[in-house]
Amino acid sequence: MNTQLTILDKLRGGDGRSIGRTSQVVALIRRQPELFPALIDGMHHDDEVVRMRAADALEKLTVTNPEWIQPFRVQLIKLAARATQQELRRHLAQVLPRLELSRRDHVIVVAVFRRYLQDQSRIVMTFAMQGLTDLAMQEPRLRAPIRRRILSLMRTGSPSMKSRGRKLLLQLHASTVPCHAPVAR
Repeated sequence: MNTQLTILDKLRGGDGRSIGRTSQVVALIRRQPELFPALIDGMHHDDEVVRMRAADALEKLTVTNPEWIQPFRVQLIKLAARATQQELRRHLAQVLPRLELSRRDHVIVVAVFRRYLQDQSRIVMTFAMQGLTDLAMQEPRLRAPIRRRILSLMRTGSPSMKSRGRKLLLQLHASTVPCHAPVAR
């Protein structure tokens, strides 16, 4: 039996508000990383539940193994740019900053996240704020404009966006405070 089909079958069915057997898929792929590409395929699946759960599994796995997504950099950026499903957008906003991005990729991903800030879903908007901050931590020239955008969103956003915004501003501020060497006595 095709293992990729088995993985996608495990992600299928049930209520879209549940994670189904995503944890089993994550555990299986941790043991057999060669199965990871099945999740990339799953994020392009016709079934929105499979797409959502594949993205969730991919997000969980790349917290500790961000190098696994690097070969799929272009594909993931393109998917993020055209994704309309809020669960897919949310997970991609978490995943894309884990990629090693060129300057051109940074520009594209920032533009994608700025579009996500217009999403109807507050969750997508909140994760886009986080994604922009994560990118700004890697690319210092982005810090000031992203700080301004977060401040603007905090004035009009939901309570969760305001709360996340406060944390993100602290994170951005901490990254710009110069570290001074201790004074020798």
